[in-house]
Amino acid sequence: MKISVLFWTILLSISPISELRGGIPYAILSGINPWTAFVICVLANMIIVFFIFFFLDYLHKSFMKVSVYRKVFGFFLERTRKKVDEIEKKMSVYGFLALTLFVAVPLPVTGAWTGSFIAWILGLDRKKSILAISLGVLIAGIIVLSASYGILSFFY
Repeated sequence: MKISVLFWTILLSISPISELRGGIPYAILSGINPWTAFVICVLANMIIVFFIFFFLDYLHKSFMKVSVYRKVFGFFLERTRKKVDEIEKKMSVYGFLALTLFVAVPLPVTGAWTGSFIAWILGLDRKKSILAISLGVLIAGIIVLSASYGILSFFY
C-alpha cells in the first residue's frame, strides 16, 4: 500500500465534505482491499469526532474573533440550523437513535462532522453523542462499502 494512497484515503475520510463517501471508493479504486479500506476510513472518521469536539469546546471562542471564521461559521450554522431543529424534535422522542441514524445516512450534510456539531449545539451528553456518532459512522461505512463494492463489481 502506497503512503500517498493511504494519506489521501485518510484525508478524504476526515474531510467534512467527502467523509466516508469519498474515502472508501477512493481507497478501493486505488487498489486497497475493500475491508482494509473500510477499517481505515471508518476509524479515521470516528477519530476526527474527538478533534471536532475539542475544537468546538476549546478553540471556537477564540476563532470567533476572526471575521473570516465568523462569516464562514455563521454560514455553516445557518445551513445546519434546519437540520438541528429536525434532530432536536426527534431527540426528545427517539433519543440518541435519531443522531445515530442522521449520521448513518451517507448523504451530503450528514455524517460525523454535522452530527458532532448538532450534538455540541444541543449540549448533548458527550459520551452518548460520541457513541451515537460512531455507530452512525459504522453504519454509513457499511452502506458506502456495499454500494462501492457492488457498483465497482459491474466494471471488473
